[in-house]
Amino acid sequence: MTYAIIGFGKIGQALARRGIEVSVATTRDPESFASAAAAIGSTIIPKKLADAVKADIVFLAVRFESYRDVAKALPTWKDKIIVDVTNAYGVPPEELGGQPSSRAVAQAFTGGRLVKGFNHLGAAVLEQDPAVHGGKRVVFLASDDDGAASEIGALAENLGFSPIKLGALSEGGLLVQGRGNSWGQLIFKDLIKFD
Repeated sequence: MTYAIIGFGKIGQALARRGIEVSVATTRDPESFASAAAAIGSTIIPKKLADAVKADIVFLAVRFESYRDVAKALPTWKDKIIVDVTNAYGVPPEELGGQPSSRAVAQAFTGGRLVKGFNHLGAAVLEQDPAVHGGKRVVFLASDDDGAASEIGALAENLGFSPIKLGALSEGGLLVQGRGNSWGQLIFKDLIKFD
């Protein structure tokens, strides 16, 4: 399984610190962020966008307005899992056709299997050790594709998190999205799960 993070701002860098080998890309030349990637570790590989999107699992950690540009990097996203880490705060609901922001994102990634996840935590929290006082930090996942949600749930567990599936994008996805001038009820909730 190969991984890529598209977007190398605070959230992209926080995800990159989770300790797996991952390609990172932006719309800029990879040399422009190579030193930041090297500072995180040797498992972070700067690439051009066209090369990074060839990964099996792609974390979309760009500003919400940029998701369409990333979607155009491939003619089809068939069988790829896209983890939507974006938040559409400030985007009027009517621009989204009244649907959850992740549903709009999913429609742009033709053939892809979209999972909303890892977006409810701020970068400063996301980059911390997910093991807290004998428990594990929770990450919420929502998807219309149960198989994709299970794969990302397994990845989250391997990264040390405790995944909680919230259901479909039109249900659980609404709990972890920003749109218009409001946040879903679970945004910024830093919860720890104890077994």
